[in-house]
Amino acid sequence: MGEHILGTDFSFVLHINRGAGAFVCGEGSALTASIEGERGMPRTKPPRTVEQGLFAKPTVLNNVETYANVPMIIENGAKWYLGIGTKNSPGTKAFALTGSVNNTGLIEVPMGTSLGEVIFSIGGGVKNNGQFKAVQIGGPSGGCLVESDFDLPLDFDSLKKRGAMIGSGGLVVMDDKTCMVEVARFFMNFTQNESCGKCVPCREGTKRMLEILERIVSGKGKSEDLDLLEELGDAITNTALCGLGKSAALPVLSTLKNFREEYVAHIEKRCPAGNCEKLLHYVIDKDLCKGCSKCARNCPVEAISGVIKSPYTIDQEKCIKCGACKSSCPFKAIYIE
Repeated sequence: MGEHILGTDFSFVLHINRGAGAFVCGEGSALTASIEGERGMPRTKPPRTVEQGLFAKPTVLNNVETYANVPMIIENGAKWYLGIGTKNSPGTKAFALTGSVNNTGLIEVPMGTSLGEVIFSIGGGVKNNGQFKAVQIGGPSGGCLVESDFDLPLDFDSLKKRGAMIGSGGLVVMDDKTCMVEVARFFMNFTQNESCGKCVPCREGTKRMLEILERIVSGKGKSEDLDLLEELGDAITNTALCGLGKSAALPVLSTLKNFREEYVAHIEKRCPAGNCEKLLHYVIDKDLCKGCSKCARNCPVEAISGVIKSPYTIDQEKCIKCGACKSSCPFKAIYIE
């Protein structure tokens, strides 16, 4: 910012260090290690960053959003700032509203604003007049909230009680066409890839959870997998070294809690949302099929058989779920069950 600012003895040098985009470097000690040129990995505490942080010196570590509030608090006073938001969560919060919602983008609201107000008053409701199903809050390692949470105030304490967190401020709205098991698998895949690998619970636990989820969405899941996911999730949450590991299982645990019936359906080899390719069942409507054989001729694995001018059938054991039959049928006689 300059030497001898405004003719005083005060000099201030601002250095911007560009990171490589590692998710784990959202954790303070991993961030400082990265700036020092080391691999971004968290360390045990104490010492805390305020005692021994960057280059072993006391360090004030906050995100840009927090620092942006400081000038206004200095100018208007702490009492003014405490008048915004809730008692235990004062101020405002920036959220990135996205997904199946009409108005997407960055928003800033007072802490304590209800979830329903954010989605419907600011977000304009679900896109294409769809039906709301859930919202993922807090980023890749956040939890899911459902319709019964519309009146929930978005503050630290309320979200923690619901097994979720504000985190990075991400809000991904999902409609009824979304498969919640695939959502859990998607976020677990991201978290597992971003794990620094330093502690066993996160390094091995997230990998095992991902393997189970991949097995479930591919139609090879077992009923005991659900109990194992919960057991692994609790173990990782309670024993991981840093915040990434402690929150890694939240997407799985929250979807298991709110959408367990979808997990059960996948165990039974059904995807209610019709998103998991391996669990789709292509069926020929006998009343609409004219027996033209076009579907059979377009099937790459010869899974469709029949007699000309009579209804054809699909062998589910041979079917690879490619959809070639459905797209080629001129009578719209093939549907996904």
